[in-house]
Amino acid sequence: MPAAAAADGEIWSGEYWTQKGEVPLWMFRKRIGTPKSSEPPKPVLFFVHGSSVTSRSYDISVPGHGEYSVMNEFARYGFDCWTMDHENYGKSGRTSGNSDIKSGAEDLKAAVGVLVHETGQQKFHWMGESGGALRVGLFATMAPERVNRLILSAFTYKGEGSPTLTKRAEKLDYFRTHNMRKWTREDVLSIATRDRPGTSEMAVMEALADADMKFGEQMPTGTYLDMTANLPIVDPKTVAAPTLLIRGEYDGIATVADLQEFFAQLPNGDRQFVILPGVAHSVVLGKNRQLFWHVARAFLDMPQPTST
Repeated sequence: MPAAAAADGEIWSGEYWTQKGEVPLWMFRKRIGTPKSSEPPKPVLFFVHGSSVTSRSYDISVPGHGEYSVMNEFARYGFDCWTMDHENYGKSGRTSGNSDIKSGAEDLKAAVGVLVHETGQQKFHWMGESGGALRVGLFATMAPERVNRLILSAFTYKGEGSPTLTKRAEKLDYFRTHNMRKWTREDVLSIATRDRPGTSEMAVMEALADADMKFGEQMPTGTYLDMTANLPIVDPKTVAAPTLLIRGEYDGIATVADLQEFFAQLPNGDRQFVILPGVAHSVVLGKNRQLFWHVARAFLDMPQPTST
């Protein structure tokens, strides 16, 4: 469903909860105007966060540096924007688990009930970055009936030749034996410098650290274990939805060849692979984030083909 031009109005936000078994999961929503049952539904776009951030990475405010909330931006485009904190992240429940990729996909399945109830819709657009791309990619294979269009950003398929995953694998024994890992403010700031210094503003990482560090200095190890020992997680041949695969020019988590192999096996002819110049790992929080806004919006607004 293409997004209509957003009418003038303020951005409304709301908080929700869902349950995965006994685990409470926090959900957050932004859109133009208060939801009303009498209005035509807006297309839903659900943002899935990565391994070392919470859902605040999609709704960061950085005064004096322009818009960094991708939820605000896409709400203005006319989308009904949602996100959630996964198990052991942010406001969601804490357990003894390691919150691996499959756990994250199950979180998304739990979120669907709220989406259906609140929007009256059955299928939704989904976007994930990094570990979030793996979560939502797996979810798309588990619940294809809930996926309209799919965006995978900073994704990795087999991980072959990845400098980031090669370095991360040095701690594989730790990930196998511990369900949580240390994650400090300095680690958050390093997101801006790991692949290509200068592609992100340090003020943005400072704002992200301010938002995330209040939840403590630990992150689950599950996605790191999966990315260093259990790839591939997502079988491209079973991803039925129209798919946009996005990579930053300098992203170290996957090579172009790795992503091309994944892209070539996607069964839907409605697919795109885009490399964004001047972008490193995070396409959402980089200086050139407007490039992501453009390609993602164009993909989500793709008209239905008249001939197949």
